[in-house]
Amino acid sequence: MGSALPWVLGSAPLPYPVLLRRRRLLPLDPAMEETVGDPPTSAVLLDHCHFSQVIFNSVEKFYVPGGDVTCYYTLTEHFTPRRKDWIGIFRVGWKTTREYYTFMWVTLPVDPNNISTKHQEVQFKAYYLPKDDEYYQFCYVDQDGLVRGASIPFQFRPENEEDILVVTTQGEVEEIEQNNKELRKENQELKDSCVSLQKQNSDMQAELQKKQEELETLKSINKKLGQKVEEQKDIWETELLQLKEQNQKLSSENEKMGVRVDQLQAQLSTQEKEMEKLVQEAQDKTEQLECLKKENGHLFLSLKEQRKHQQKLEKTVEELKKQEAIATKKEQELTDENFDLSKRLSENKMICTVLQREKERLEGENDLLKRDNFRLMSYMGLECDSLPFQAPTSDQGGAGQHPGLVFGNPYFGIQESSAPSLRTIKKCPTCKSNLADDVFDHISQQQPMETLSLDCPICDKSFSANEKQIFEDHVFCHTL
Repeated sequence: MGSALPWVLGSAPLPYPVLLRRRRLLPLDPAMEETVGDPPTSAVLLDHCHFSQVIFNSVEKFYVPGGDVTCYYTLTEHFTPRRKDWIGIFRVGWKTTREYYTFMWVTLPVDPNNISTKHQEVQFKAYYLPKDDEYYQFCYVDQDGLVRGASIPFQFRPENEEDILVVTTQGEVEEIEQNNKELRKENQELKDSCVSLQKQNSDMQAELQKKQEELETLKSINKKLGQKVEEQKDIWETELLQLKEQNQKLSSENEKMGVRVDQLQAQLSTQEKEMEKLVQEAQDKTEQLECLKKENGHLFLSLKEQRKHQQKLEKTVEELKKQEAIATKKEQELTDENFDLSKRLSENKMICTVLQREKERLEGENDLLKRDNFRLMSYMGLECDSLPFQAPTSDQGGAGQHPGLVFGNPYFGIQESSAPSLRTIKKCPTCKSNLADDVFDHISQQQPMETLSLDCPICDKSFSANEKQIFEDHVFCHTL
């Protein structure tokens, strides 16, 4: 099913001497010269909650012996590989990472952040693979000896063998359901995180729009202030020219207007101070404009960074969608398997119900046969536990009349008698009362039509269903 959960069927671990012998068969790849030796393992019983950090892909149900086996796996974004990580082949039923059969060192990706480098593979040579038909699985073990991923079980056997059905226990089904619940919970958390990121993105876009509006407002205010400064400057220059002309006129009329000149000079000095203040304010406005330009540049750079961050968030959302699709597919596969098991269970229940009804029907028919047998025995005047058969000993009966018969003719006297025929009127062997022929036939017809033969209750002689009249005559002969 492509699940990354381990399959532990309860088989016993390999003995310790066999493990040592198999470790000496490890391949010496030139690319692994720095990590030659036993891989890092752990004797602690493992926790299955970390088994989904590495996912194994395209794992076959069985591999043909004598050929190399390529193991494909994918590193999730929550896991970072390290130099001494390794992938081992474990027999199903392992308890710790020391029970590996063989292993290969993993190759570290060149760019861990690149999505394409998350898909990796290792190749196991045919010489080091198991030769039996036991179930094995791939396990990714990090340099701390902890399992980060496990594949589905597989076998090493020829292609012409029939697939073997692996029957899991109730505990394993509960474990699969628990893992399914955890995957659903993780999927819901990813959805909530995606909604939070989208909300954060919308908030940042609103804040950016607000900053842009404030910037446009500041630009318009700055433009108005510049226009006012230009107008005030023109006014000041015009007033200065007028004051200079007045100063020239006053200088020519110095003697006449001395007092007036002093007043005008004082007024001029005052206006010059006001002009200096206005010039200083214009300079301050210019500096403020420069600061606004710098802030505008910073906001533009921040906008670029936010756009890059937004692109990263969109990529993250796409990856989350892909993971969600994978999780949904796994959930669908588990649902299909559960549906198949439920369908088989319902079919078995239906078969059991049909067999129970058939059993009840056969028991009912058996009871009817017993009642008919008892009724027939009662009709013949016989006990159920004793079936005597007495041969006639008198020579005065039918034997004297028909010397060719040992026991006499049972129909002798019936044919010569003037009384009604026994075929028409019969007597009950118990109460000796006359019975009509149709009543006698009704009693004999109570035997189920489904029976294939009629058995005599006295001598166990069998007659077919078509020989009903012969069977009645035969039973009647026993009563004579």
